[in-house]
Amino acid sequence: MPVITFPDGSQKEYGEPISASQIAEDIGPRLAKAAVAARVNGELRDLDSVIDADGSVEIITLDQSEGLDVLRHSAAHIMAEAVKRLYPDAKLAIGPTIENGFYYDFDVSQSFSSEDLAQIEAEMHKIIQADQEFTHWELDKESAIDKFKAQGEVYKVELLEDMVDDTVSLYQQGDLIDLCRGPHLPSTGKLKAFKLLNVAGAYWRGDSQRPMLQRIYGTAFPRQADLDEYLHKLEEAARRDHRRLGRELDLFSMHDEGPGFPFLHPKGMIVWRTLEDFWRQEHRRRGYEEIKTPVILSESLWRQSGHWDHYRENMYFTEIDENAYAIKPMNCPGSVLLYKRGLQSYRDLPLRYCELGLVHRHELSGTLHGLMRVRCFHQDDAHIFMTPSQIQSEIEGVIDFIDHVYQDVFGLSYRVELSTKPDNAMGDDEIWDTATDALRKAVEAKQIPYAVNEGDGAFYGPKLDFHLEDCLGRTWQCGTIQLDFMFPERFDLTYVGEDGKEHRPVMIHRVIFGALERFIGILIEHFAGAFPAWLAPVQARVIPIGDRFLDYAKVVEGELTDGGHGDLRIDVDSRDEKVGYKIRQAQIEKIPYMLVVGEKEVAAEAVAVRHRQLGDMGSMPVSKFKELLAREVKTKALNPDSAS
Repeated sequence: MPVITFPDGSQKEYGEPISASQIAEDIGPRLAKAAVAARVNGELRDLDSVIDADGSVEIITLDQSEGLDVLRHSAAHIMAEAVKRLYPDAKLAIGPTIENGFYYDFDVSQSFSSEDLAQIEAEMHKIIQADQEFTHWELDKESAIDKFKAQGEVYKVELLEDMVDDTVSLYQQGDLIDLCRGPHLPSTGKLKAFKLLNVAGAYWRGDSQRPMLQRIYGTAFPRQADLDEYLHKLEEAARRDHRRLGRELDLFSMHDEGPGFPFLHPKGMIVWRTLEDFWRQEHRRRGYEEIKTPVILSESLWRQSGHWDHYRENMYFTEIDENAYAIKPMNCPGSVLLYKRGLQSYRDLPLRYCELGLVHRHELSGTLHGLMRVRCFHQDDAHIFMTPSQIQSEIEGVIDFIDHVYQDVFGLSYRVELSTKPDNAMGDDEIWDTATDALRKAVEAKQIPYAVNEGDGAFYGPKLDFHLEDCLGRTWQCGTIQLDFMFPERFDLTYVGEDGKEHRPVMIHRVIFGALERFIGILIEHFAGAFPAWLAPVQARVIPIGDRFLDYAKVVEGELTDGGHGDLRIDVDSRDEKVGYKIRQAQIEKIPYMLVVGEKEVAAEAVAVRHRQLGDMGSMPVSKFKELLAREVKTKALNPDSAS
């Protein structure tokens, strides 16, 4: 007679073994209808699982993340059955859930098209309408291998041969039998709202030497309204895609001659330099000293730093005068060499070096994505050398710096993760515990909520990771604060303390933008290419309503830019086109301000101001507009209202 303990701590004794679905029905019909799985003694299981001993049980519904995962996992199996019905010769690979959806990899002789996806969706609807049960059964490994060999499922056979267990878990719905741990929905009819999204190529097991498979991505939600909202976000994300906007706004491009190596255009360089100037100004205000270190350094340095053992597969190498060198993937060893150039005193600490350093990292070609995933980028690094007593205040200072940049300047919210010791870490547990506790104390002192990301620290130290959230709710890991006791030890860094003796400093590795190229990509998507005026490549365009007002338009341009020597970025549309066309073109280029000039404006020495979002702002003297725009740029306002 099992005694069941529920999440609220209450207990109930049942007179005989009972299934999870029966427990849900006993609790109430509403829960029974919503149930999709159960957590039994901490393990996620199917609803038809029988509990015959004392234990804890939690009924899982679609409103929980685990329930949504079960839904999407089941959707992947339903898609696999639909593909096998339509393409009997297709070979099944794997079909996991991912953030916001699922995918399944297939080995087929053709490439799936959008029309094929529509047919697969239609077949999935037939399977859902049939309300087929998901049946779980176990089989000994050798029998399972024989079964999948008979079906020609070579990828399943390979997976089975790599397994160490003698018994394996299988699921069946309709004619499809799949290798799977589960759990799954009770039946296919529980899937109500889904959509197949796109197709991509994927190497089997991520190995470029293995077969290229067809990967179909899809998503599923408990309700149609949830799916519609998500699809709307996808459409908005496509509209904001930085690769498309980068091309349309003439900001950057990628070329086959340099895969993963971005080319910045003149307008893109304006955004770059503006961010760089902002970066330099903010660091100078906070006591940082800017440095520049070489791109190529000796192999022996990277062995000493630990990168050779822990990061070599991501590095590029070269040879000079028959000696081995590496192209730097990180800036930190260069900063360390500068620290070691002379004797340091406790009076010199903290020593804050900052560097917008060019680094190169090898990324697989299939992972490259515009500016978001590249092979070379500029990392806005800083390395702080300090005494142990300065750790807390320095970490808190960096947190304040990051908060100012993200929230105050760019209006971006963020969440924080504390990433702890990874498997490939250098150093003993005591050092890692000390460093991790220091980061924890600092973030708690700032009263910032955080999650713990076990095992995701850098190989030389734990870190605080800052995940930006854009206007679509997507998160991007950008800023990081890494506390490092290992580099000072490996490089024998010292400082002379108040006692006249040598002591070991502590290091902070820190980025805010992360990669400047990637940060620009994030900003393009966040602002949909409509940068605030202080960042916009062209801040205002003067539009004469006819050729006879072109001279006055150029006078206005000169007054706003102090004869071409000022900080404001203004141009003149001198083309022989109608005013409406010129305004529309400026809107397409997402220029913040359009200054229309005609006879009235010439007489009044004014401009008719139009904003890309606010529309007509009326006529004003050139000097007044200059004051308005200059104030907006100086305050780095996100919109005109916040600059007034």
